[in-house]
Amino acid sequence: MASLAVSTQAPRVPPTSAYAAWVAVCVLWGTTYLAIRIALEAFPPGLLGGIRFTIAGATLAAFVKVRGDRLPPRSEWPRQALIGVLMLGIGNGFVVVAEQWIPSGIAAVGVASAPFWMSGISAMVGLERLTQRTFAGFCLGFGGIVVLIWPDLFRGGTNGAHFVVDVVLLQVACLGWSIGSWLSMRFTPRGSVLASAAVQQLSGGLATLAVGTAVGEWSGMTLSARSISAEVYLILFGSLGAYSAYVYALQHLPLATVSLYAYVNPVIAVVRGVQIANEPFSPRIVVAAALVLAGMAIVRRDTANRARARREATA
Repeated sequence: MASLAVSTQAPRVPPTSAYAAWVAVCVLWGTTYLAIRIALEAFPPGLLGGIRFTIAGATLAAFVKVRGDRLPPRSEWPRQALIGVLMLGIGNGFVVVAEQWIPSGIAAVGVASAPFWMSGISAMVGLERLTQRTFAGFCLGFGGIVVLIWPDLFRGGTNGAHFVVDVVLLQVACLGWSIGSWLSMRFTPRGSVLASAAVQQLSGGLATLAVGTAVGEWSGMTLSARSISAEVYLILFGSLGAYSAYVYALQHLPLATVSLYAYVNPVIAVVRGVQIANEPFSPRIVVAAALVLAGMAIVRRDTANRARARREATA
């Protein structure tokens, strides 16, 4: 495949902390599939995300102020709010809606298409090149995800029409998340990760909370210790921890590299299922994990090689 675009940005060497943040995203967000399923036992989807991100955003904003730092200037709030609505209101919100009816494995494979959306957006705007090797790595990784959830594609209580609608919702979620990620990488000021994440989560949380309130979800909420524990986990680890790490990684790593978390998350989700829900562990899971890691390695090496070539060309 011919290159679709050539980046004109000066190359940078990513700090080690950016890769550490990316690993945190892979691990922590991989555990949230199970937490979302548990939280949905009591929380309607709008309130689940709305309460989660509003609390997380308010907590981050308070932490930023106590530390003596500043939130983004008011002129920047509309842009950061748009990012929050795209990534959290649409990106995460539609995944939660879909997980009400489809197995988490199918949701995982739907979200695993995010790297395709992200790479396409990056190529369209001239940030990165979409090469044959990168495309091959994406296909190999996606093949691993398909192997991982293949039996679930034909199992469960969803009918064909409902399945198609949910898959479409997942793709809309991926598109919203990918556009928001590109905007975050492009417009989030360096050094203001927590402040920007606070505004984004507050905006996405309040928007989702407003939708849940408008459709009357408060009357359908029945709390339990199990669901509250899952919601607290999502706030602490999925939002305060992983989301802040994701915004930081976007500032320092290529979008195609960051998007590879979508391949790792389903593997982590399976491991958590084995540990907590006593789900079976089979050779199929081993094969799937091997394919996912191989696809990641191909994309990572191709991205690193092109970055090295750009540095040498500008040296």
